[in-house]
Amino acid sequence: MELKAGVALSLSKGYKQTEFGVIPSDWEEKEFVEVMDGFSSGQTPYRAIPEFYRGDIPWITSGELNYNIIIDTIEKITIEGAREANLKMIPKGTFLFAITGLEAAGTRGSCAITGIEATTNQSCMALYPKKGLLITSYLYHYYVRYGDELAFKYCQGTKQQSYTGAIAKKLPIVVPPTIEEQTAIATALSDADALISSLEKLIAKKRNIKQGAMQKLLEPNEGDGLSLSKGWVVKKLGEVCEIYRGGSPRPIESYLTLRPDGINWIKIGDVRKNAKYIESTEEKIIPDGLSRSRFVNKGDFILSNSMSFGRPYIMKINGCIHDGWLVIQNYQNHFDRDFLYYVLGSEAILQQYKSMASGSSVLNLNKEIVKSVIINCPKSVEEQARIAITFSDMDAEITALETKLEKYKKVKLGMMQNLLTGKIRLV
Repeated sequence: MELKAGVALSLSKGYKQTEFGVIPSDWEEKEFVEVMDGFSSGQTPYRAIPEFYRGDIPWITSGELNYNIIIDTIEKITIEGAREANLKMIPKGTFLFAITGLEAAGTRGSCAITGIEATTNQSCMALYPKKGLLITSYLYHYYVRYGDELAFKYCQGTKQQSYTGAIAKKLPIVVPPTIEEQTAIATALSDADALISSLEKLIAKKRNIKQGAMQKLLEPNEGDGLSLSKGWVVKKLGEVCEIYRGGSPRPIESYLTLRPDGINWIKIGDVRKNAKYIESTEEKIIPDGLSRSRFVNKGDFILSNSMSFGRPYIMKINGCIHDGWLVIQNYQNHFDRDFLYYVLGSEAILQQYKSMASGSSVLNLNKEIVKSVIINCPKSVEEQARIAITFSDMDAEITALETKLEKYKKVKLGMMQNLLTGKIRLV
């Protein structure tokens, strides 16, 4: 938000330079205290009296500020608890932002609007805009855009980065001159939020439909829940596939190479979000590292021992895996590749892993656990393939929706940048 050295200050007529960048001349830079009627924060009722938390008064904590309208709370307190903490009800439609723990990416810049009357803890601050100068919906979208940057620049503290009341009052804000223009900006951005939210709900619905279809189509049992459906068989993975653990040449730095003929070195970092395949690697190793690792082929499955816990990935390249991976090979005589992918990623298999996995805080797989996994499947590989096509089609639809969602989010970011600096004006 600070001006950079060497920035040219030759501006078009009707604009001025600020720490937010170039804005219209009739927009004003204000401190929060100039456009607010009040600031308030709450408290935490005495935790040693559990009865205080068995009431019906909504009580908001900073962890619930998630760029949202809050219509319910995780905890509710009693009248006695509210009195003990000297809490007052915050009206519906109030803007809240987090004022403590701002060094954490999940908290820094987080805010919300109350959709109900509620109380808050001391980590939330409520702001009350002055009528005729600022509207809550514009303040909300402004803070969604600049909250991270404000926290980085203005919050203080050694053990925990926070705002004080005094700091919050001095936070800067750029304000369009009329309530009508503020309303137009807030409405446009709210409409974009609504579109994004509806698409997120649709994606969640499609995922739930897919989950239901997987439970149904991967379930071989007939009505009595005991006998296998006709044409289905039970297979223990280790009896029909080969399963190995990877290996890590050490020190790995001695084996890395920039040569184009190096061997692909596959790491967790090579996995793209929601990916089905491993298609490329950032690093390669020299051929001498092959004897100290495990070579995997195009079409093999690899599973992480701990991170992403057992999620399957299909190799689209050849390469070597370190000892954080397991590989499943030579399954083709018994399984259709895509069918096995969906089975290995199903909740039923995950529950088998969890029941057998070791580890106190982090669950860990090993090849013996994966070998012991029981899979129910059609005996016919062709039938497996027909089932897998259903899931592949669903995945394709979800992926298309996710791509559209990312596009909408980028459009919204562009709208925020243009509308909240007056580059595009809605008057």
